[in-house]
Amino acid sequence: MPHMPPLIEPTRHIEPEHALAQVRAIYSQQIGHLREAMQRFVAGGNLPGRVRGCYPYVRIHVDSLLPQATLENLGLSYGFVAGAGRYETTLTRPDLYANYYLEQFRLLRQNHGVELEVGTSTQPIPVHFSFAENDHVEGTLSAQRRLMLRDLFDLPDLGAMDDGIPNGTWDAHPDEAQPLSLFTAARVDYSLHRLRHYTGTAPDWFQNFVLFTNYQFYIDEFVRLGHEAMADPASEYTAFVEPGNVATRRTGLAADAPELGRLAGQPQGAAPARLPQMPAYHLMRPGHGGITMVNIGVGPANAKTITDHIAVLRPHAWMMLGHCAGLRNSQQLGDYVLAHAYVREDHVLDEELPLWVPIPALAEIQLALEKAVADVTQCQGAELKRIMRTGTVASTDNRNWELLPGNQPQRRFSQSRAVALDMESATIAANGFRFRVPYGTLLCVSDKPLHGEIKLPGMANQFYRERVDQHLRIGMRAIEILRAGGSQRLHSRKLRSFDEVAFQ
Repeated sequence: MPHMPPLIEPTRHIEPEHALAQVRAIYSQQIGHLREAMQRFVAGGNLPGRVRGCYPYVRIHVDSLLPQATLENLGLSYGFVAGAGRYETTLTRPDLYANYYLEQFRLLRQNHGVELEVGTSTQPIPVHFSFAENDHVEGTLSAQRRLMLRDLFDLPDLGAMDDGIPNGTWDAHPDEAQPLSLFTAARVDYSLHRLRHYTGTAPDWFQNFVLFTNYQFYIDEFVRLGHEAMADPASEYTAFVEPGNVATRRTGLAADAPELGRLAGQPQGAAPARLPQMPAYHLMRPGHGGITMVNIGVGPANAKTITDHIAVLRPHAWMMLGHCAGLRNSQQLGDYVLAHAYVREDHVLDEELPLWVPIPALAEIQLALEKAVADVTQCQGAELKRIMRTGTVASTDNRNWELLPGNQPQRRFSQSRAVALDMESATIAANGFRFRVPYGTLLCVSDKPLHGEIKLPGMANQFYRERVDQHLRIGMRAIEILRAGGSQRLHSRKLRSFDEVAFQ
């Protein structure tokens, strides 16, 4: 039998705060048990055998389906289950997810009036996910001691962290509970671990509104605006965090100011010797209400990878801002394209989300982006339509599609009525649909390959300097509009499946 800490018996709660406190207690006990054993092992000590810690769980029992009229009056796309039965999920990092868990618990109590059962699950915590943020103890182990890890601790089990629930392919075994959440605790921990690697920043600093870009020019401008905000004592933003967890606090804020939230009292990071694969930058606001921007580079593989992992943070929205090829002769360089449909030739999500699944435009995002373009450019009516076209965006995984014999892609793009082409937007939108994260796309035409207008070095540099600042300000203005409208309105019922989980 594995060596485990004393069992904390399941408890039942009617107060969400009490349920969260019990989740904290169980997680702290289990993770402390693993860390203590790992520290002994690294120091060369002997262990009493296999050491195990397990995730806490929350469980509810629902006796009847909510009436349809009640669901419609709620106006929510989450916070309730589809029918009678037993529902549960494992939980992790209550320090990071405290407010999120409280909201989900509160809605379950409000909508179903059920007790919240909290206990210790049988799902092991992989030892790699037990390390604290700055722990790198495994790096000090000899090759022989590293080989002993799998005999003494639980390692990540991919069978416990697949995406069957969000993909809609998960089937419960007889007597197995239905899921409460899209992700198990192990799947969440896996993505938190990957986010550190890919973005060079801790998951703790990610904000609820995320911008993706495929050009460093946008990041350079975001960094400039971030530091500009930090120099303004009246700014609504409290800190700006760059890769390496390098934090710049707003002028006048002490290092331990409560406005900094989880960043308060944290040691200053250090800029990495080289940037990570997809560096992230965080313009922080209380309650994680700020903006995160990620340079995903070029191509759908990165777009899928990063959204696979950011999805576990349950952001309120993510949007793509980048450059595209204009496909219509009537377009001018510098025009904007607001995507209302996508041609998916990126291929990276074909297994998880079949091509016959439509990716609908979400009204809240579309209206916010359109209003943001109008606010920043000061264009209205016909003038706004002249500089911004709404239409279909095609995303391809072939950067040199123009060179294919017979140019078959051009025919398909024409048949689809596409007005713009890139390599990432459809992937980001499709993964938003798949993971129930509201999504949108606003692109800027930087070349017209079908009409002989290709990017030349000098022209491209001048174009980028002229357009990037305005485009980025539009994206940030759209987030201000979405934030003012309230997060609950954002999580569209268009993204709910027939048997949707309760946690948003």
